[in-house]
Amino acid sequence: PSLRRILSADWSIAGREDVFDNTYKEKEGPKPQRIIVWKNVILMTLLHIGAVYGIFLIPSAAPLTLVWSAICFLISALGITAGAHRLWSHRSYKATLPLRIFLGVANSMAFQNDIFEWARDHRVHHKYSETDADPHNAVRGFFFAHIGWLLVRKHPDVIEKGRKLELSDLLSDKVVMFQRKYYKLSVLLMCFFIPMFVPWYLWGESLWVAYFLPALLRYTLVLNATWLVNSAAHMWGNRPYDKNINPRENRFVTFSAIGEGFHNYHHTFPYDYATSEFGCKLNITTCFIDLMCFLGLAKDRKRVSRELVLARIQRTGDGSHRSG
Repeated sequence: PSLRRILSADWSIAGREDVFDNTYKEKEGPKPQRIIVWKNVILMTLLHIGAVYGIFLIPSAAPLTLVWSAICFLISALGITAGAHRLWSHRSYKATLPLRIFLGVANSMAFQNDIFEWARDHRVHHKYSETDADPHNAVRGFFFAHIGWLLVRKHPDVIEKGRKLELSDLLSDKVVMFQRKYYKLSVLLMCFFIPMFVPWYLWGESLWVAYFLPALLRYTLVLNATWLVNSAAHMWGNRPYDKNINPRENRFVTFSAIGEGFHNYHHTFPYDYATSEFGCKLNITTCFIDLMCFLGLAKDRKRVSRELVLARIQRTGDGSHRSG
């Protein structure tokens, strides 16, 4: 498809709000004091201790419980990658109501803030990437970009810029608003109760193992897979599309986050539904969206033309590009 067709295809809102704003300037003078949110520190510490304990329970789990844990990982990951990220943050494709409901439920299973808040913060991240207005500014180090940003109060610029975004598409989406209204209940049900209840009820797994594996350990792994996109994929890897920005191509992150590690490409072309030049290759999320389109549950996938990609590689790439 032509560039004109890409840009005209329902890109009016997200297209403005997820493109880097180079007019933003950080305020001069000392940085605001870092205020630790101790409740989050304690909860995250306990969560990771529980996840480590869950690893030691793996040998005692039934094979079906391990399969169920993997299924829950995939569903909850898709709630972030295909849902909150590619659909609601970037509007890179359109989804029918049944698919949006599924992705909303899957997003609650992931428990990473409701869709509205996730998409708002992600648009701010793209628009003000690697600045004080970036919620998980990687310039502040790996730990901050990975988990530290959730353990302290947001920088005032993050809050200010988030309030100024155009978010009418999210506010008018009934699935997004319904999930936001009943978010706590949906998280209790989808993130903890159902992952734990199914193996206990269907094949007699102990509630103890069912809680620590498909619920707690799975949840922690999805969290860290998502966080690696903010941390590792902004620090390690090559930059074949734009050497002037920090986001990188990182294969480990691509694997763990089911396709989200082609990060130099994604920040260069944020409106591309595949977040990668290579379509389904190493990209489970793109395969899922393609399947949904085949089934008639999604449509209007935005894609960058091959000519535009090659032109950008030649103009701003670091020389590391390979064709496949």
